Amino acid sequence: MKARPYPAWISRLFILLVAALAFTGLLQMPLAKRYALTTIPGMAWTGDFYLVHKIHYVLGAALLFLAALVLVNWLKSWKHHLALTGLGLARAVVVGGLLVSGLLRVYRNLPGVTLDPAAILTIEWTHLTLVMVLGVLALVALIRRASAYAVRK
Repeated sequence: MKARPYPAWISRLFILLVAALAFTGLLQMPLAKRYALTTIPGMAWTGDFYLVHKIHYVLGAALLFLAALVLVNWLKSWKHHLALTGLGLARAVVVGGLLVSGLLRVYRNLPGVTLDPAAILTIEWTHLTLVMVLGVLALVALIRRASAYAVRK
């Protein structure tokens, strides 16, 4: 794999956060108990919806922070010597959509907030679809051996 023109820890943290968010996102559906994940020693916590939900929120906040850090660095200095790749741009747009749809899900879960059922379904399905699209784009990038989001100009 080629060296990226931006710090490697950003890529590693992004991959770790997305993987953990995918895991906790799936666990918010009743998959842990259904597939006996809760019976594995040390994994009983996966069956506690509220704990998994809180972990997902904390991980989402960390992803928001990382995205803000990257955006600020991009606007301040990286845009002058880096260019987004085609797959990098597509994945950045999908990640942006995931952040927006995730924030809409947080808003929907606030006490006293009532949304139309069609709006709720749209938010939920958009979030889930964008997660799947991000996974497909990541696989395409791996197959093409072009996983960098940006390259030097």
